[in-house]
Amino acid sequence: MGAQLRVYRRRIRSVQATKKITKAMELIASSRIVKAQQRLEASTPYLIQLVQAISAAATHAADVSKHPLTAKAENQVRAAVLVVTADRGLAGAYSSNAIKESEALSRNLAEKGMKVVPYVVGRKGVGFFRFRDRVMGGEYTGFTDQPTYADAQRIGGDLLNAFLTPTTEGGVDEIHLVYTHFLNMASQETRVRRILPLEVVDEKVDLTEGGMPFPLYEFEPSPEAVLDGLLPQYINQMVWLGLLMSAASEHAARRRAMKSATDNAEELIRSLTRQANQARQAEITQEISEIVGGADALSA
Repeated sequence: MGAQLRVYRRRIRSVQATKKITKAMELIASSRIVKAQQRLEASTPYLIQLVQAISAAATHAADVSKHPLTAKAENQVRAAVLVVTADRGLAGAYSSNAIKESEALSRNLAEKGMKVVPYVVGRKGVGFFRFRDRVMGGEYTGFTDQPTYADAQRIGGDLLNAFLTPTTEGGVDEIHLVYTHFLNMASQETRVRRILPLEVVDEKVDLTEGGMPFPLYEFEPSPEAVLDGLLPQYINQMVWLGLLMSAASEHAARRRAMKSATDNAEELIRSLTRQANQARQAEITQEISEIVGGADALSA
């Protein structure tokens, strides 16, 4: 019986050590979520202004449908899919949800007769595609929890080069982004967004319903040249926003997973403590019974 009590106590110490680790990881993830949110909020106004500038340039361009970044290929052969996953685990289903969404997108593109070229961010996604011997157009690891704009520029440059390369030479006709959108601390959802080619929509603004008049712009040297400069920045900014969104979602998912692990550890400690107490009480009862039995035998 004493050996069983030692086993319970050893298991309790082991679970307590695990609980300290999961609690520390929960606190670290909680502190990093705040920083990720601040970076995300700081980058959003620039993207909004950039989109407005692109819209203005596209509106004044002579024929925006012929621009290489907005023109849709007649015969679409290949598509690039940028998948953002995590470098580390212990984040619940964060990485697996992004991979599942990218696989669903790949099947839809394959049904349209397009070959998918994955560009993967994060060791979890890279390991998934390597295990299945899938050829990747690009691998980017080591920064998913704290990305920098230089990382986004590197990824955006690779995607832009692939898009501008003819499909006969290994280029792509479309670029899609699969990332995890950060809604709040408790909710994140996986989303798919097509980055290129941009879809140009003709829209009429009704000023009678409170609409703002479209401002007048002067472009030098031309709206087409402005588009040439703005659209690559738009690609980098979209990748940057996806990385920031995914980083905040990764921290939130890891915090939620570590909190659940800590709660489970506390419940397991309580259960093991009850079992240890029962074992100790049974041991005491057995010793008392042996003493009483021995005393009865001597008195007889």
